[in-house]
Amino acid sequence: MAEYLIFFNQQWVGDHDEAWYQGRVEPSTAVVREMQEQGVLVYAGGLVEELEEAASADATSGTTLVTDGPFAETKEWLGGLTIVDVPDDETARYWAGRVAEGCGWPQEVRRFKSGSLREAARG
Repeated sequence: MAEYLIFFNQQWVGDHDEAWYQGRVEPSTAVVREMQEQGVLVYAGGLVEELEEAASADATSGTTLVTDGPFAETKEWLGGLTIVDVPDDETARYWAGRVAEGCGWPQEVRRFKSGSLREAARG
């Protein structure tokens, strides 16, 4: 099994009224329930949209600098993510499609590299 990240950038959501968003609650939670039932869900969640609540950490200068707000050069920012543990790319793409259907906006799916920090922590 391999872990895959399914995610969207907030800018991909588009402009919709509150009723549209409320209409996405049941379809998107149904997909999460389905992933739980299938035993593939590791984590799913959306992020706070208020950028003033974000912080950035940068240690590239040799000194760690933590600042308020997103990284200054960022034009897009992460809106939410799902992590699934599935046997192959085809299955990961299936779930990415299901998440896209449930949410109503595009998703990207990428496999985590082998030898991830999580694997190392598990020993």
